[in-house]
Amino acid sequence: MKKLLALITLFIGFTAHAQFTDPNAKIEDPVRWSYRSEKISDTEYDLIITAKIDKGWHVYSQFIGDGGPIPTSFKFTPSSNYKLKGAVTELPKAVSAFDKNFDLQIAWHKDKVDFRQRIVLTGFTKAVDGMLEFMVCNDSKCLPPAEVEFKIPVNAGVVTASGIAANPDTVLPADTTIASTPVIANDTTLMEKPVPAASSSEGSLWGIFLAGFIGGLAAFFMPCIYPMIPLTVSFFTKKSGSRAKGIQSAIIYGCSIVVVYVALGLLITLIFGASALNEAASSATFNLLFFVALIIFGISFLGAFEITLPTSLVNKMDEKSNQNGFIGLFFMAFTLALVSFSCTGPIIGTLLVDAVSKGSYLGPAIGMLGFSSALAIPFTLFAIFPSWLKEMPKSGGWLNTVKVSLGFLEIALAFKFLSNVDLAYHWNILDRDIFLIIWIVIFGFWGLYLLGKIRLAYDNEVGFLSLPRLFFSMIILGFTIYMIPGLWGAPLKPLSAWLPPQTTQDFDLYSNKTSAAVETETSGKKYAGLFHAPHGLDAFYDYEEGLAYAKSVNKPILIDFTGWSCVNCRKMEASVWADKEVLKKLKEDYVLISLYVDDKTELAENEKYNSSFSGKNIKSIGQKWSDFQASTYGTNSQPYYVISGHDGKPLVTPQAFNLDINNYIDFLNSGILAFGRK
Repeated sequence: MKKLLALITLFIGFTAHAQFTDPNAKIEDPVRWSYRSEKISDTEYDLIITAKIDKGWHVYSQFIGDGGPIPTSFKFTPSSNYKLKGAVTELPKAVSAFDKNFDLQIAWHKDKVDFRQRIVLTGFTKAVDGMLEFMVCNDSKCLPPAEVEFKIPVNAGVVTASGIAANPDTVLPADTTIASTPVIANDTTLMEKPVPAASSSEGSLWGIFLAGFIGGLAAFFMPCIYPMIPLTVSFFTKKSGSRAKGIQSAIIYGCSIVVVYVALGLLITLIFGASALNEAASSATFNLLFFVALIIFGISFLGAFEITLPTSLVNKMDEKSNQNGFIGLFFMAFTLALVSFSCTGPIIGTLLVDAVSKGSYLGPAIGMLGFSSALAIPFTLFAIFPSWLKEMPKSGGWLNTVKVSLGFLEIALAFKFLSNVDLAYHWNILDRDIFLIIWIVIFGFWGLYLLGKIRLAYDNEVGFLSLPRLFFSMIILGFTIYMIPGLWGAPLKPLSAWLPPQTTQDFDLYSNKTSAAVETETSGKKYAGLFHAPHGLDAFYDYEEGLAYAKSVNKPILIDFTGWSCVNCRKMEASVWADKEVLKKLKEDYVLISLYVDDKTELAENEKYNSSFSGKNIKSIGQKWSDFQASTYGTNSQPYYVISGHDGKPLVTPQAFNLDINNYIDFLNSGILAFGRK
C-alpha cells in the first residue's frame, strides 16, 4: 500500500508541476547525456553512456526493486554485426539508502555517472543505436520518466579471419589514432566524425619551435646583431638599383639565414644519431655536459669572455659574400651567422641542448627553424619597408642589459640538468631546498641588476630606470619572493616540473605525511630507500614485488613509468595526481608501481642480465625498467601509465602525458571496470 501511495504522490507531483508551474519558467532539463566508444581489442568495444547531472538532482540506478521509482534502463537495437557481452555496468557505485515512502532500498547517482556495455563485433559496424529510459528527481520534486534515443559511433571495420579489417570506404594514415567525439543525446542527427588524436611528439616539436622562435627574437636584440640591421638594409636598397630587386634580394637573404641554421640543426642530428638523441633525456653524461655548457654560455653573456669562431673562417666567408647573385647572398647570410656567433652561440647552444634533451629526432632542426625564422623575418621586413627603421630604438647600453639577462637565465636553467644527474645517481647534493636557494639567489641578483644596483663589465651607469627595465625588475623580484615559501615545503605547482621532487625536501611544513606514514611507505619494500612517491602515496618500486602485493589484496595495478629527469612526469604528479578524486582512487583502488627508467643505481650481481629484446647488458635499475617498458609495451617515452591485471596485460589503453584531470579519472574508472570483469 505504501508503494502504491508513493507512486500516486509522484504522479500528482508531475501533474501539478505541469499545470501550475510559472508559464514563463523554462523547461527543466537537469541531465545531459553523451556517448562514446572505447576500443578494448580488435573485436571488442565498450559503449560508454555518460549522464552529467545538475547539482541537487539525482538519476536512479538500474538496480532498484519492483514497486520503487523508475530505474535507468537501456535497450540496444538487435543486429547481426554485434552481440552484447554481459550486462550494463555503472560507475561510480550508486548511493544507496532506505526510502520509507517506498518501503524499499533505493539507489541513485549524483553529478556524473558512466554506464558501460561491452559488445563483441561480428561484422562491420559504424554505430550502435538504441533507447534509454531514466527518471530524475531532487529533494522537492521529480520529473516524468523520459526516453532518449541514442546512436553511438563505433570505429571498427569488417571482421575477417585475422580480426577487424579497415572499413573499405575509409583510408587513414598508418599513425592515425581515432578518438570518438561525444554525441549529444537530444541531437542524434549531428554525429561528429572521429578525429585524429594529436600525438605528444607533435606537441613537443611545436614547443621546440616556439622556444627556438623566442630565442631568435632574443638574439635579434643582442649587441652583435641589432646594430647590423640598418647597414644590411642600406646595402640592399643601394646595391640592388631598384626597389623590386632589393625586395627580391632581401627575401633570398632571409631564406638563406633559415637554410644556414636549419642545416646546423640537421648536422647535430647526424652527428648524434637518432638513438643518441632519444637516450639523451635520461642520460647522466648528456645532462652533465649540458650543465657545463650552459654555465659556460651564461658566464660568457655576463661578460667574462666571448665565444668566437676563428677569424680566418669569418674572413673567408666574407670574401665569398662579395659575389653577385644567389651565391653572394647566401654567403652574406653565412657571414652574419659567423660574425654574430659570440652573441648567438650561447643561445643556439641552449636551444640545441633543450632539443636534444627532449629526445626528439627532428628537434634540433625544428629548433633552428624557429630561431632562424625569428632572425630572418625582421631583416626581410625592414629591407622591404626601410621607412620602419626610423621607428627602431637606437642602439645603446640596453643591448648589453638584454645579453646579461640571458646570462642569468641560462645559469639558472643549467642547474636543472645538474639536478637530473644528482637524482639519477642519488648524490643528494641538490635537494629541493638547496635548488631553490640557488634559484632565489640567481633571480634576486638578476632583479637587483635590472634596478641598477649591480654593474658588470660593459655596463653603462644607470642614471634613471626606463619603464621596461622597471617592470621587468618587478617581475623578476616578484618571482624571487614567490619561491621563498618553497624553502619550507610550499608546493610551488607552476615550478614543479623544474624542481627536484618534494620528497627530497629536508624541511617541509606543508606535507601532511606523518612519520608513521613514512615508515609504512618504506618499511620492507625493495628500493624504498631510493625512491619516494608524491602526495603520501604508498607505492612499490619493484614490479614483481608490487604484482605479488596486488594479488594478495585483489586490486588492479597502475604501472607508472617515470624518470628523475622527466619534466612532464613532475607536471602530472603536481597537476593531475594532486586532484582529490584522482588521489583517492590511487590510494584506495590501485596498487601503484613507480618504475624509474633513468636511475643509475647498480643492480645486484644476480639481477644483472643480457636483454633478449635489445641485446644490451642490463646493469642498473633504470636500464632494467627501461628494457621492461620497451620489450613489454613497445614504447620508451615517459610518463607512461599502464593499468594491468595480475597477468601483466593492459586492461585498457595506456595513457601518456595529458593534464586533463577528467580524462585521467575516466582512465582510472575504466581500469576498475575492466578489472572487475576479469
